[in-house]
Amino acid sequence: MTAMLLPPDYRPSDDEDFMNPMMLEYFRRKLLKWRADLLAESNATLNSLQDGGIQEPDLTDRASAETDRSLELRIRDRERKLLSKIDSAMRRIEDGSYGFCEETGEPIGVKRLEARPTVTLSLEAQERH
Repeated sequence: MTAMLLPPDYRPSDDEDFMNPMMLEYFRRKLLKWRADLLAESNATLNSLQDGGIQEPDLTDRASAETDRSLELRIRDRERKLLSKIDSAMRRIEDGSYGFCEETGEPIGVKRLEARPTVTLSLEAQERH
């Protein structure tokens, strides 16, 4: 897919043809930006971890820092899984199946995709699961 020019204020709407080239490009860019942001955060965490261990002299401060580090690692693990979903969504954009429910083949809906660009099921199909 070749990148196309989008108006800076473009937002997909229900009034246009579903998953037309402009809409696909909009979601492709949204996913790419999200992916880049997640990778930047991940790299920042990795750099922070490589800077050395926790050097807090106070036991309470050290425990708090360890808790913070553990939480940060859990967040990064979640984001790693999210990166996989973003990559999958990008493949669906390439193969033309993006925006359509995996179960029913019906359009997922612009508002739902805006809220969760990696979603693969329509709201109705999701509620059945």
